[in-house]
Amino acid sequence: MKKNLHILAIGLVAQLAVYSPGYAQKKPVAAKKTTTVQKNDGNVIPNDPNVKIGKLPNGLTYYIRKNTEPKKRAELYLATRIGSLMENDDQQGLAHFTEHMAFNGSKDFPKNEMINYLQRAGVRFGADLNAYTGFNQTVYQLPIPTDSTEVFKSGFKILANWAGKIIMEGEEIDKERGVIIEEDRQRGKNAQERMSKQLLPLLLKGSRYENRIPIGKIDLLKTFKHDKIRDFYKDWYRPNLQAVIAVGDFDVNEVEQLIKKNFSELTNPANPRPRLAYDLPDNKEPLVKVITDPEQPYNVAMVIYKQRGGVTKTTADFRKSLAYSMINSMLSARFQEILQKGNAPFLFAQTSFGPYQGGLVSNINAFQTTVVSSTGATLEKALTAGLAENERMSKFGFLQSELDVVKKNIAAGNEQRLKEKDKTPSSSFVQKYLNNFLEGSSIASTEYAYELTNKTLSQITLAEVNALAKTLITKENRIIVVQAPEKDKATLPTDAQLLAALQNAGNGVTAYVDNSVNKPLLEKKPTAGKILAEKKVEVIGATELTLSNGIKVILKPTDFKNDQIIFSSFSKGGTSLAGNDDYQSAEMVSLISQSGVGEFNPSQLNKLLAGNTGSAGSYVSELYQGFSGSAAPKDLETAFQLVYAYATNPRKDADIFNKNISDYKVVLANKNANPSSVFADTVQAVLASYNKRGMPTTLADLDKISLDKAFTFYKDRFADLGEQTFVFVGNFEVDKLKPLIETYIASLPTANKKQNFVDNGVNPPVGKISKTVYKGLEDKAAVELYLHGDYDYTPENNVQLDALKAALEIKILERLREKESGVYSPNVGLSINKLPKAHYYFTISFSCATANVEKLIAAALDEVEKIKGSGATADDIKKFKSEEQRQMELSLRNNDYWLNYISSRLKNGEDLGLFLQEKQMIEKVTVESTKATAEKYLNEENYIRFVLVPQK
Repeated sequence: MKKNLHILAIGLVAQLAVYSPGYAQKKPVAAKKTTTVQKNDGNVIPNDPNVKIGKLPNGLTYYIRKNTEPKKRAELYLATRIGSLMENDDQQGLAHFTEHMAFNGSKDFPKNEMINYLQRAGVRFGADLNAYTGFNQTVYQLPIPTDSTEVFKSGFKILANWAGKIIMEGEEIDKERGVIIEEDRQRGKNAQERMSKQLLPLLLKGSRYENRIPIGKIDLLKTFKHDKIRDFYKDWYRPNLQAVIAVGDFDVNEVEQLIKKNFSELTNPANPRPRLAYDLPDNKEPLVKVITDPEQPYNVAMVIYKQRGGVTKTTADFRKSLAYSMINSMLSARFQEILQKGNAPFLFAQTSFGPYQGGLVSNINAFQTTVVSSTGATLEKALTAGLAENERMSKFGFLQSELDVVKKNIAAGNEQRLKEKDKTPSSSFVQKYLNNFLEGSSIASTEYAYELTNKTLSQITLAEVNALAKTLITKENRIIVVQAPEKDKATLPTDAQLLAALQNAGNGVTAYVDNSVNKPLLEKKPTAGKILAEKKVEVIGATELTLSNGIKVILKPTDFKNDQIIFSSFSKGGTSLAGNDDYQSAEMVSLISQSGVGEFNPSQLNKLLAGNTGSAGSYVSELYQGFSGSAAPKDLETAFQLVYAYATNPRKDADIFNKNISDYKVVLANKNANPSSVFADTVQAVLASYNKRGMPTTLADLDKISLDKAFTFYKDRFADLGEQTFVFVGNFEVDKLKPLIETYIASLPTANKKQNFVDNGVNPPVGKISKTVYKGLEDKAAVELYLHGDYDYTPENNVQLDALKAALEIKILERLREKESGVYSPNVGLSINKLPKAHYYFTISFSCATANVEKLIAAALDEVEKIKGSGATADDIKKFKSEEQRQMELSLRNNDYWLNYISSRLKNGEDLGLFLQEKQMIEKVTVESTKATAEKYLNEENYIRFVLVPQK
């Protein structure tokens, strides 16, 4: 629970604007609109010739591209220009409801057979198979294997069933009502939803969007007649509003024939309803809204300048979008500099230009500033300071040195995209084609985009960027929003004060001064060590080096990416070695590595490394300390230099350290307003048996934290690195890495001490425990059930537990969601730790109505008893085996997997060839083995029940 404030702040800003503009597991994409005030000049960007775009006689559009990354896989999407804006008044919420019904029975796949069929083929529901609904679109996604002809062909049949063959049985509709109501409960019934209900009428004022939030109206969802959703499906699910997108490892001509075979029979209505485009009216005068809520933990202010916009279709559009991205990057860098100062006037602040509210309304952009202050009384000052940076930009522009940094970074990313063109995942191409269909944006080839980016970078001038920056602050279409805790209501700025801040923020601002440090990262190269021994680790295709300072290095070359090398290291110790009087400071040791290195604070380091893909940092976890990083092969030396710098020349920055601690105090002072935070703290405390070292951080803990102690602990953890093990994975030649390893790794300091971590006795309680937290204003409960115990940690046992978890997850979903209609997305979790002491945790968690808590807990435990009595079903075991096989196929061609796999095996002292036994161990999973595993590990000897219900 030790979290850096700025991570928290960024997270809270992501929640601010509106409540769930799109419903399902993914954020919606804004749809195309018919008008725009922006004049498009320049040449039209040509479509990528590698994608085959066609249209059937019935109007259905299709995009087909062969792409072999990942191998033997395809991404199949059904995109529809159908969303909540198409609903009648008595159909509000039925676009999203229709999306749910697509998985509950169609012509060729009755009831839940579609999900069952795909799971048996190794496709995971939710993680792979999914859909989402927004204002203008509903999109269905189906990643599918291509090495099974029958399964691959069935994928197109499934898309066609979604497109025009959903059955809409009355019984299934009625069962799904409860699921959608629980989806609304899970996502809402909190401060964010309550405030958004006040905020949306302002943000969407005078538009149809205001009355067509995708989740709809709960009362209507409970009572609508079946014919209303059937009419919606019949009216709108038609081929001339749909597209099939197929990208993957297949034959393009064969896929085209499959599309024609499955979709040609679909027809459009004889008298189709017109699909209208909807706009958001301008507002001449500023719109101001101050919203408070008892459970809102932060004081937040936003200023929004709305602007008309459009999608990128021409080279002129591209040039402008690139300039906007430069402005965003340079403004972000300036705010980061301010946030590193001890006297920063806000806890967090950011300004950026982009789609209005993340794409909420088509072809509306916004220049938005968001600030977070420590109190309501300081919010006006914080907002003024944030807006002052916009005014500084507008009045004085950016510096050439700032633009140079941004151009270098864009150029570096452009080079990487070109080098990785044959390693680009299919999902990336799908997103481009989806945007083309929904919005009309261009589909440039990788090569064309590379050339255009380089050309545009060379042409864009500082004067051009600064001129564009001046257009961002407008006199019309302004919105000011405050979201704050109810307790701070009396001290918040008034509407008049907010408008005054908007008007006067630019008073007295001066030009920005660049704080770059023009020095090398390392003053001199370290004295190189030597490689003393080398041996092949054939089982994983790797080489192991032993260095003169004792460090071991594992090198695994791969061809999974063309321009990527990633690495990490570890040795035992971590914060476990901090004494009970100093552990609070030790647990804030991450602030040392976040403070930069040597003479470079983080912003100066970013400027120094502009255009360089090399990155690295240090970490100290509970049991280990070490380094991690990445680089393109050409920049790998920079990553090595950073490792050496973080080890030998850490930065002690009182401003950054104290600012973070001060901000963290504000977070802790306010977090008990949030029911979820109170609940999470209770869970953490109980699972730690109230051991102080495992408890949530308190304000009293922060008062004990010392920069000197944290810095001393950091230096102690990196003073003796002789037991470090480094693991490198990626596109490299071993011999070319050796000189860098000798120079920067073999030279790291060592003292030849034997180190280990310490078990400080932070263990869960034994026996049966029940904790109920009463917090919250609305009818929303949360449940977490833990079954846990000490554990015989072996690879074989781990696989059996994984299988049991997968089977139980299926049964919990079927029972609580499908049968009881009492939850939206229940979760079954499994956590297995070997160190410092082997222990396992099974968790069952869900949110629900308060009245259903006991019934659903009883239902969940009933499923536990059933699996203990009979084991997993043969069908569920087949699903588990298929999913594991499919995931392993993908993992074995992934650099991140190998880095984590090798590091984990080494930490646990396990055989590096374990992955070769994976298939054999999975095959040993049977009905009988899962029954035995369930009887042993799903016992209620150690059972902890946590429930969160509204306060009485």
